[in-house]
Amino acid sequence: MRLLGAMRWLPWRWLVRRAARSQGFMDPLALMARFRRFSQPSEVAEPIELLRAGMVFHARGLINTRVIQHNLDWVWPYWIEQQFNPHSAAFLPRAFSLTHINLTHRNWTAVGQPDCAALPLVDPRGLLTGVEDGWSLDAWILADDGTALYPARLDRVEQWLEADDTDLVIITRSEAQGLSLESRARVVRDGDRHWLEATYHARGDRPGRLAIALRPYNPEGISFVREVRGEPGEGDGDGWRWQVQDDEPGARRDVIHFAERPAAVVGSDYRHGDAALAAARGEGAPPDADTPIRCDTGLVTAVALYDLSNAGERSLALRMPLPAETTQSRPESWAEALQGVARLQVPDEPLTRLYDAALRTLLQHSVEDIYPGPYTYRRFWFRDAAFIIHAMLNVGMVDRSGRALAHFPERQTRATGYFHSQEGEWDSNGQALWILARYHTLTGSLPPGARPAEWIRVIRRGAEWVARKRLPAGTERPEAGLLPAGFSAEHLGPNDFYYWDDDWAVGGLRAAAGLAEAEGETELAASMREQADDLQASIDRAQAADEQRLGHAALPASPLRRMDAGAIGSIARGYPLQTVAPDDRRLLATVEYLLDTHQVHGGFFQDMIHSGVNAYLTLHLAQILLRAGDSRGLALIDAVADLASPTGQWPEAIHPLTRGGCMGDGQHVWAAAEWVAMLRNAFCREEGDQLVLGGGIQPRWLIPGEVIRYGPTPTPWGSVQVSLQPSADGAHRLEWRIDGSDPGGIQVALPGREPRVLAGEARSAQLPESGS
Repeated sequence: MRLLGAMRWLPWRWLVRRAARSQGFMDPLALMARFRRFSQPSEVAEPIELLRAGMVFHARGLINTRVIQHNLDWVWPYWIEQQFNPHSAAFLPRAFSLTHINLTHRNWTAVGQPDCAALPLVDPRGLLTGVEDGWSLDAWILADDGTALYPARLDRVEQWLEADDTDLVIITRSEAQGLSLESRARVVRDGDRHWLEATYHARGDRPGRLAIALRPYNPEGISFVREVRGEPGEGDGDGWRWQVQDDEPGARRDVIHFAERPAAVVGSDYRHGDAALAAARGEGAPPDADTPIRCDTGLVTAVALYDLSNAGERSLALRMPLPAETTQSRPESWAEALQGVARLQVPDEPLTRLYDAALRTLLQHSVEDIYPGPYTYRRFWFRDAAFIIHAMLNVGMVDRSGRALAHFPERQTRATGYFHSQEGEWDSNGQALWILARYHTLTGSLPPGARPAEWIRVIRRGAEWVARKRLPAGTERPEAGLLPAGFSAEHLGPNDFYYWDDDWAVGGLRAAAGLAEAEGETELAASMREQADDLQASIDRAQAADEQRLGHAALPASPLRRMDAGAIGSIARGYPLQTVAPDDRRLLATVEYLLDTHQVHGGFFQDMIHSGVNAYLTLHLAQILLRAGDSRGLALIDAVADLASPTGQWPEAIHPLTRGGCMGDGQHVWAAAEWVAMLRNAFCREEGDQLVLGGGIQPRWLIPGEVIRYGPTPTPWGSVQVSLQPSADGAHRLEWRIDGSDPGGIQVALPGREPRVLAGEARSAQLPESGS
């Protein structure tokens, strides 16, 4: 302890500066001081969790820099083949870039089961990554005449997702020069664990071989492989095995089971180059169980070769066990997981396909926790969880939602009441309170996992944190009375006094007050409403000053910012919080600004950090427009559909030229959640004590004889199902069933029609003929 005390007196700042300057480096402390001047002072400069993730991300980027550009004769994944191709729109000059990372084709799709937490990935060309953040398997056809089919090098392939109540499969089909290859990837349950299963079918109009290749990379770049060891299988569909060990000595060995023994195997280390090169030259030897392939650099490559038949075809199946701990003890099939979930029936196959895919994405990423993605974002944030659980509740995934919410108390700090997923993000308490209240509103109960009294303590502590965290209100500072500067959502910009945080705090307090009142906690409810009113008064004062400062009504990201793309965060009051009226002038002026200045390919383009089109933020704009009766929201929905990948997914941000992912996870679960929430609200949403029906129904769906339906979906008044029978003369008939109580009123609000308000007990409406 004395030593530690003495060390505190050392002139650390002087020592750091002296050491840097002695080696010709700039003063790092001065650099950091200047860096921080670009943001508002905050107790947390950047969340340590984000810094840690960024370090891992760019550490791989540094390795990519050392490996890829010096070995461009290797067969690389699709994103590398494109980004390093000077003839591609995805080409990126490397020059002084310290790291090489995937910035143009961040697209992948997870295969899985609703009772399996493992999420193997398939990239846009069929590259299969079965080990989390690990190595991959690829497949090619090598013809004897020297030609080859490498899917990663093709500009176009076919890829799609097949899903029903029994299975979810990703199919990739490629073809070139008389050669064709189809792969199918899925996860199956066998006994008490899950297996990744892949089948390949190769065809050729000339002799050749199907190649199954072990690759030391994945959709983010290099992933080290230290050793591959072959061994005979046990027969009966287990003809050959590869044991694969990553770069850590003594690490777990993953096992690939091939249904058949290969005709030949080629292996190589980094010094001798890619095994693909040797395989293309016709090299290879019969598989030898006694000769492992090793590489001290960690870049083992291996290829198993299977001769095409005389008919020019070859099929092969392989499988790999997934970690036993990722399998739920209670089996749950797709049919069971989808039981009671809201179904969409419209004459629009592309939108229906996207809806069905999104449902499965929600189920896959809510097995052990709520994850915003299967890879880059395979961790928990309150922000993403609030939106994802909101969508899950909307479609009737109540049990899963409750299981996820049951973990919230353990993520709340007992000393302060802070709902902690990342330091310095002050939106989380409002989001946690809001989604807990939303669950209570739609189910009439508190989540499982704790007694009602404990849930009330959790809510009370969460509300008290907001009150303590606010800045003093009695000053002339623009941010007076608001929450302090923080990092918040990274797409809003550097640390600032974000209205996003304040709006979520107000929305969470108001919603939680309703929950507390329903549970008989009237004093707590009154206290939270008083807090919400006081915080709203500070927001109103700041935004009145904003209007004078900017010269027009709008909602900047913070009281110290001009209008920019970060204003997208300030529309949360309109959706999903609904703490302002649908026609709020500042809200709608902000939406107009964002549509006028930040729209690309029909969607919202986020200039900050993401630098791409955001599907989920575009749908936020659509929700607000349709809530205000503005049918332009329908075009935004179609724009988002058009930006989906062939497997029905959206990356977090979409490159405006390649249409591939350029930011975040390649399968963004928040985006899938917003798609589900959008189509639910198109048929049925709440506005105060009214149920609003049909507000987002597309005119093209109104085909005489084609009944459209949605439901069942939970609402505060019970489960609702909606159906509409179109008529050629526009006299459409809308019917709905409510398994519960009557709302205060029913609003029928089809786009392009004057809204009609009916009594709460009404269960049908006959629309007037067009033009009448």
